[in-house]
Amino acid sequence: MRYFIIAGEASGDLHASNLMKELMRRDPEALFMFLGGDQMQRVAADKGTMVRHYRDMAFMGFLNVLFNIRKVLRNLKDAKNALLHFRPDTLILIDYPSFNLRMAEFSKAHLKNTKVCYYISPKIWAWKQFRIHGIKKYVDHMLTILPFETEFYAQFDYKVNYVGNPSVDSVFLRANQDESYAHFTSSNGLPEKPLIALLAGSRRQEISSCLPLMVQMVRYFPDYQFVVAGAPGVERNFYDDILRKENVDVKVLFDKTYDLLQQSHAAIVNSGTATLETTLFRVPQVVVYQVFGGRLANILKKWIIKVPYVALTNLIAGREMAKELIAADFTEENLRTELTKILSGSGRETQLRECDRVIAKLGTPGAAGKAADCIIEFLTQKEKA
Repeated sequence: MRYFIIAGEASGDLHASNLMKELMRRDPEALFMFLGGDQMQRVAADKGTMVRHYRDMAFMGFLNVLFNIRKVLRNLKDAKNALLHFRPDTLILIDYPSFNLRMAEFSKAHLKNTKVCYYISPKIWAWKQFRIHGIKKYVDHMLTILPFETEFYAQFDYKVNYVGNPSVDSVFLRANQDESYAHFTSSNGLPEKPLIALLAGSRRQEISSCLPLMVQMVRYFPDYQFVVAGAPGVERNFYDDILRKENVDVKVLFDKTYDLLQQSHAAIVNSGTATLETTLFRVPQVVVYQVFGGRLANILKKWIIKVPYVALTNLIAGREMAKELIAADFTEENLRTELTKILSGSGRETQLRECDRVIAKLGTPGAAGKAADCIIEFLTQKEKA
């Protein structure tokens, strides 16, 4: 069968690549066309064609999209043309709702034999719940990765399939699981001091907003070393410019986020999938997120966001297991205070227990395989019908 897949950021590239592996195991004749990244490209090899790399698509926020509107429209046009040319059996969408729901609508209008599957639901339970109308109209099969999403969609009389969480697969099936702390530090030119990981996001806008304040913690915790997890698709010079401006000596490691988390004592994490991955590694964390508007954003958050927490790991836990410092709360003083709490003592032990609870709640690996089974079964049933 022919699969057209769209992933618009680094985490989507990872999860889509795992799904592609599972689809290929079940469908040896699989052919792919996709918008994604290097990991999808490696998996597809000679059985796939990349239309656009996600680094040319990752625009977040209204103003950033507006300033890059020509690129956004060109990406949409190229994706639509590629979809019409490829004429896949299914269009598989990975999160990235602003772009992907437009593609779902286009596919329904122009390719009546192409079924639309969504793997990793948009976070409409948090904001923009109006998108449920487009999902019900244009998405044939929704595969979810969070336990509470089934109940959420049921409110709108829309049945979904929960397949487990792909981050569980990625973390527990990762490479280098047996690497020692000594080997990690020596091979990366790091001193043997306890590590604090800095995960500032996957987009340049996120990184430039969060990293400058994150690295200020260096001066307060001399007994620890801070290491930045470099995002795929973001150049080293981008990080170097920020670190030079902040006048701090902090190492940046690329393609080693999981290796870094495995050896870390604590972490400061920009809200997103990384908060869940950090929990799966049993690393106590402080969650941060910087948005334009400061105190005004904190006030508006109560009206716009429909869930009690921003961090994915807190939503799954059902409580604020990791402190959230959002907008005006994301200050140097607050970050120093909260980081101190999780380095030792009861604050650290409490969060470690919460990590174990979330890990148990998410269950065992296998999300990508279950998703592949669901997609192929769905397509096969439609063919028979």
